[in-house]
Amino acid sequence: MRVIITCGPSYEPIDGVRRLTNFSTGELGLLLAAELSRAGHDAVCLKGDGAVSRVDPGVARVISFSTNADLLARLHDIGAGGADAVFHAAALCDYEVKDVRDGDGSPVTAKKIPTLAGEVTLTLRPALKLLPSLRAIFPASKIVGWKYELNGTHEDAEARAREQISANGTQACVVNGAAWGAGFGFIEPGREVIRPAGKPALCAFLAEWLRAWK
Repeated sequence: MRVIITCGPSYEPIDGVRRLTNFSTGELGLLLAAELSRAGHDAVCLKGDGAVSRVDPGVARVISFSTNADLLARLHDIGAGGADAVFHAAALCDYEVKDVRDGDGSPVTAKKIPTLAGEVTLTLRPALKLLPSLRAIFPASKIVGWKYELNGTHEDAEARAREQISANGTQACVVNGAAWGAGFGFIEPGREVIRPAGKPALCAFLAEWLRAWK
């Protein structure tokens, strides 16, 4: 099977040298790429430029991406060849910079905001969301999204994961974070939640889940 994994952080530029990004090492995606490769799948791992993990992805092909829009373009390119499954674990930016203004409210247009410019104000706007686009790019693929939840209860995290599945037409969602608690949750519509204890266990489970779909 041809499988696509996204992992690591995207970034959105503030100026020519500064950027907004997320905390993500890319480790989970690289582990998953290696696991799926060992299982005999043709795995392609799209890894954010800022991912620092040194996990060996095995024979999986690794392609770097930068911004949300760059990842979307690369997914469109890959989508032309089709895919059996997509595991969208990348930690993408939720916001991008709309504009930068100085203390007087004037736009700052320099390629590098001067260090001595004083106080500056960034106006952010929602960044491009990729998960809602995946079904159109991969109409016949099994798609698994990710939910990293810090606020609320365990039940809140599960509810948000189920909402993600319903809203985006995906097969499943992996949820984790402080709201969820230890380990991960693998959630499918109408089924009991599976609770892998850590990253290796999650990767092994996902490989078996994919095998069962054949």
